[in-house]
Amino acid sequence: MNNRVHQGHFARKRFGQNFLNDDFVIENIVAAIAPKKTQALVEIGPGLAALTLPVARRVDQMTVVEIDRDLAARLAVHPELKDKIRIIQQDAMTVDFAQIAQERQQPLRIFGNLPYNISTPLMFHLFEFTTSVADMHFMLQKEVVNRLVAGPNSKTYGRLSVMAQYYCQIIPVLEVPPTAFTPAPKVDSAVVRLTPHQTIPHPVKDIKVLGQITTQAFNQRRKTIRNSLGQLFTLAQFEQIGIDANLRAENLSVEQYCALANIYQPQQTNTPSQA
Repeated sequence: MNNRVHQGHFARKRFGQNFLNDDFVIENIVAAIAPKKTQALVEIGPGLAALTLPVARRVDQMTVVEIDRDLAARLAVHPELKDKIRIIQQDAMTVDFAQIAQERQQPLRIFGNLPYNISTPLMFHLFEFTTSVADMHFMLQKEVVNRLVAGPNSKTYGRLSVMAQYYCQIIPVLEVPPTAFTPAPKVDSAVVRLTPHQTIPHPVKDIKVLGQITTQAFNQRRKTIRNSLGQLFTLAQFEQIGIDANLRAENLSVEQYCALANIYQPQQTNTPSQA
């Protein structure tokens, strides 16, 4: 099947474009977002405005981030949207969301149907701005949503789970079949709500350290942490915070990863202990 869609725009593979065209699904997503008139709504990847229009009708002004020059140009002349939206025509991965929040003088409510090929790196970019964000609603590959909400002791629990849950409370909102899109993707989708914690439950001294530890542990998820993290921590340090060194990466909770990050000492060169 070719990728030409009903509004004459050619879906671009390199941008991972799948356009939402199911009115029932669109209504449910907008209801989940529940935009209010004066709030600062920001849409990532408005595409052919399936979500943009119903949201814009409920607010005074909104911002859209669109990488595709053709789509940005269409939005700029859209009779109903052109006076209501501010278009940022660039890659969302390069956008300073804190600056938008400052301009709007309130935390942002971010939403979008995220392209599957950039959804995970984009999440990590957005986590840098959680102090400027009220909440986020995203359409994602269902598998990514499962990873976001996964708890310890499951195969889907990984680095994304730990980092997302460090910053946000995460609730799946809606499952969406491939038939709701043009072109239809080969995977199921789901909408998820991420609400940044007002107070981080388990704060770490250095978020980069938490990133490093989780990357190293989950890259070798079949190994026990005494092996995967043995160059970063001694057995005594695992014992100090009550972590069994024979556990694997997927068995540690977010709180335990944060505890490890807080006792990490970069100057130490640990030799993996065989004891």
